[in-house]
Amino acid sequence: MTSKNKIGLFDLTMLVISFVIGMGIFRTPASVAAVSPTAFIFFMSWIAGGLIALCGALTYAEIGSRLPVTGGYYKVISYAYHPSVAFAINCIILVSNAASSAAVALVGSEYITGVLLPASNDPEYLKIGANAEQVRMVQIAIAIASIVIFYGINMAGLRLSARTQTVLTIIKISLIVALITPLFFATAENPVIPTTVVHNQTLLEYIKGFGVGLVAVSFTCGGYQQTINLGADVEKPNRTIPRGIFMGILIIVSLYLLINYAYVSVIGFETLKTSKNIAAIMASKIFGVNAQRILSVLIFLGVLAYVNGQLLSNPRVMYAMSDDKLLPSFLLFVFSRKPAVIPL
Repeated sequence: MTSKNKIGLFDLTMLVISFVIGMGIFRTPASVAAVSPTAFIFFMSWIAGGLIALCGALTYAEIGSRLPVTGGYYKVISYAYHPSVAFAINCIILVSNAASSAAVALVGSEYITGVLLPASNDPEYLKIGANAEQVRMVQIAIAIASIVIFYGINMAGLRLSARTQTVLTIIKISLIVALITPLFFATAENPVIPTTVVHNQTLLEYIKGFGVGLVAVSFTCGGYQQTINLGADVEKPNRTIPRGIFMGILIIVSLYLLINYAYVSVIGFETLKTSKNIAAIMASKIFGVNAQRILSVLIFLGVLAYVNGQLLSNPRVMYAMSDDKLLPSFLLFVFSRKPAVIPL
C-alpha cells in the first residue's frame, strides 16, 4: 500500500477519539453521580479513569509501534500466548462489536426518526399499534441503511473511509464542545453554582462509591485498543501510532473532564444524580426550543462515526485470523483499484 493510501497522524487521532467517545458520555455521568457520595468523589472517579486510560493508551501505543500489522489486537495475543487464545478472545470481540454496532445504529435511528417523523414523539400517536409498528419499521430501515452505506464507503477505499470518519468525529467533538458552552453564558438570573450537600458517610462508603464509579468511567474511556488493528494502514507507524493514540486519549480525557464539570456546574450535582437525559438539559440552554431536534441530528451523526469505526476495525481482525488459516482463505482478498491502461 502506497503512502498516499495510508492514514496520517490527524486521521488516526480522530479514529482513536471515535473509538472511545460514544453514547456513554451522555449517560454515564448521571450513573457515576448516583453512586458518588460527593462531587469530589465524582470528579476523582473521572480523573482516575482518565489516568488509567492514559496508561493503557501508552501501553497500546508501544505495542502498535513495535508490531504495526493488520489485525494487531489479534496478532499481539497470538504472539504472546497462542493463536487459539487469540482466536477465542477476538471472536467474542467481533460478535460483541457487530451486536453493539447494530444496537447503536438502532439507537441513532430512534433519534433521527423523531426529526423525520415528528408525530413519533407523541406518546398518544404511538398508542395506536399500527403507528408504533410503522415507526419501528422506519427505525430499522434507517439503521440497516446506515450500516449498508458505510459498508459501501469502506469498500470504496481506506482514504475515503478515514476522511469520512474524521468528519463525523469532528461533528461529535463539536457536540461535546457545544454542551460545555453554558459554562460561559451564565447570567445573574441563571447562576452557575454547583449544588453542595453535606453528607455523613463512612470511609468505606466513599471507597465503594469511588470504586463503582471508576468501573463505569473505565467502560466510557475504553475502545482505543482497536486502533492497533489498523497498524499496517498507518503512514510511518513507528511514530504515528504512539503520537496518534496519546494525542487522542489526551483530547478525550480533557473533553470528559470539561463536560462533567459543565454537568455539575449547570445542572447541579444532586440533580445530576436523578437526571435521565442530561445532554438534552444542556442542549436546551444553548438551542432553546429547537434543542431536541438539533441534538437528535448531532447524536445520530455521532452514532454513524461509531458504526464506521467498527467497519474499519473488524474486517482487519478477520483478515489476520484468515492469514493464520483460522478462517476461510477468501477473507484474505483485498479489493484494490488498478488504474486504467489506455492502449496507444
